[in-house]
Amino acid sequence: MAGAVKLKLDLHDIYNRGGEIDRALRAIIDEAVAKKAPLVEIIPGKGSGQLKKHVLRFLERKDVKALYHRVEKDKDNFGRVFVHFRWK
Repeated sequence: MAGAVKLKLDLHDIYNRGGEIDRALRAIIDEAVAKKAPLVEIIPGKGSGQLKKHVLRFLERKDVKALYHRVEKDKDNFGRVFVHFRWK
């Protein structure tokens, strides 16, 4: 079931290391592309909201934005962001 791949990235452990956050985000996006995953769940956690802003800024980058279909902020859980991919 290739369509069942759901990737998850929990940023709790590296929340205060900007460079590592970007590398982890890039790696999970690249992995989603390689595996044609329909969904990536990114967990910046609740905290002050700075990490979530960082994640959203990363996802807004032109080179990254070209790779996915849309971003959904979890309305039930502030500390979670979903990145949806669409594969033909």
